[in-house]
Amino acid sequence: MPILSAQNLLLRIGANAPLLDNVSFDIEAGDRICLVGRNGCGKSTLLKVLSGDAEVQAGEIVKKTGLKISRMIQEIPAHIEGTVRDVVMAGVMQDGTHDTHAEAILGKTGIDPEALYDSLSGGQKRRTLFAQALAQDPDLLLLDEPTNHLDIPAIQWLEGIVTRLNCALLFVSHDRTFVRRVATRIFDLDRGRVRSWDFPYDKFVQFRDQALAEEDKANALFDKRLAEEEVWIRKGIQARRTRNEGRVRALIKMREERAARRTRTGNVNMQITEADRSGRLVARLTDVSYSYDGAPLISGLSTEVSRGDRIGIVGPNGSGKTTLLRLILGELTPDTGDIRLGTNLQVAYFDQMRTRLREDKSLVENIADGQQYVMLNGVKRHVLSYLQDFLFSADRARGPISALSGGERNRLLLACLFSHPSNVLVLDEPTNDLDMETLDLLAELLADYKGTVLTVSHDRAFLDSVATSILAIEDGGSVFESVGGYSDYEAKKKVRDKEAANAARIAAEKEAEKQARAAQSSGAEPSLSAGASAVKKKKRSYNEEREYAALPEKIEKLESEIAERQTELSKPEVFTNAARIVELQKEIADREAELEKAYERYEELDALG
Repeated sequence: MPILSAQNLLLRIGANAPLLDNVSFDIEAGDRICLVGRNGCGKSTLLKVLSGDAEVQAGEIVKKTGLKISRMIQEIPAHIEGTVRDVVMAGVMQDGTHDTHAEAILGKTGIDPEALYDSLSGGQKRRTLFAQALAQDPDLLLLDEPTNHLDIPAIQWLEGIVTRLNCALLFVSHDRTFVRRVATRIFDLDRGRVRSWDFPYDKFVQFRDQALAEEDKANALFDKRLAEEEVWIRKGIQARRTRNEGRVRALIKMREERAARRTRTGNVNMQITEADRSGRLVARLTDVSYSYDGAPLISGLSTEVSRGDRIGIVGPNGSGKTTLLRLILGELTPDTGDIRLGTNLQVAYFDQMRTRLREDKSLVENIADGQQYVMLNGVKRHVLSYLQDFLFSADRARGPISALSGGERNRLLLACLFSHPSNVLVLDEPTNDLDMETLDLLAELLADYKGTVLTVSHDRAFLDSVATSILAIEDGGSVFESVGGYSDYEAKKKVRDKEAANAARIAAEKEAEKQARAAQSSGAEPSLSAGASAVKKKKRSYNEEREYAALPEKIEKLESEIAERQTELSKPEVFTNAARIVELQKEIADREAELEKAYERYEELDALG
């Protein structure tokens, strides 16, 4: 039985087409649903309607008795009075019923509860607001772009929290990796209608693309038939005397149907204005270190950036990612080390474009500074025509940018960026608020760019699509360089972390043995305070020996079962069986978790010897 049922919702703003047009859907307990759709299609508005913060003009929302709904908004409030504890506890029942639950949620944020909210970074504020929503112990949690302003470790933390929730979840996100790992269902808001897909994201994309192709085919056939009927109705006088009145009525109905058809939002048509080619060397950093307020941000970095490189820069919030960008560009002077820049560099900087936008000016004025034309790769374009490539109508282009949504603002920033000739593109968090279709086009554009790309991003799928190498800022300002995208870096990091743990264990064992030999030669008892007894190497017991011997067969069996289910999941006949898809995915997830534990146990027993 649904915990919430939306029935025939209608919401129209002004004379525009309805944002919500006869929308109906059900949400079940335990659902984790991602609401997807193009920028400006009404996703945030729908969340507001469900939480009671906006009203519809028709339709109703039927809720389970006593249903509690909590919503985390997309925009981070600039100012909230009080500490992190005050903010998280706001809205929690005052009778103490949820105090223990709220305290537990507060502890999971990893933020000092007594820190003032206004002193937090953007990512910390978002984690605090998430904890506030969760502390209310809702039955349905609504999250609007929850990964914005979070670094990758914080996003992974969020993934772990939301996949273990007992409540239902409906969220909006452009972060493809987050959606893949969290969502079990998809709501697609397209042209005012919501279509429910009981599939995870990748299967949804496959079926949606098939459905859209079929829609295009049906529309083409309909338009052809309508054109034929229009030819018939325009025939000569004799034809009009003998025409079939039923056929005329059918034509009128076809005209009405064609007029009511809503076309899909088009795709952004982006192109980069390229400058003359730079030299082969873009930047060379030799043993570069940089500190801020005595804290090392970059420590002993040596690397070279060559023409055509596409480098992704990652690291926790506050670790110095933007600082590293500015060092590479020669905008900051290092404390120690040397930075050499290449020749003929023309840099276009996405973050600088943010600061240059004038809120009181129109889009046209921001793009062309009052001029009517822009030059793009030697071709003169009218600024209104250019902005239409970024899905801005003429009326929208003449309006102030203060009225733009987050996604529209980022599209405008990209339009500003690409109108400037460049052979080095610097993109500091370019993916925030862009819909997935625009993200895909941006990734393709950057992959084909002949210049050099430096980008800071928390979007792992975007980095996998764009980056040829990763610079990861780690503890103490050390920077690890990895060839490939983010997934390649993550795999290498796991190996490095495991090797470091093994090295630490071996060093501890050697130290314990050294102490034991020293104590034996002096006739004294080995020092327990030094931890020798704790790290002294143990032998496997009889039962552990049997477990150790059986683990390889268990691991092989689990791997085989996972492969079998993945094979079945890819079969065409399974695509239409939603229940079987969910069942297979659960079986795969359960076995993958069991396999990971088996590997860990094998390594643990293997270390005992």
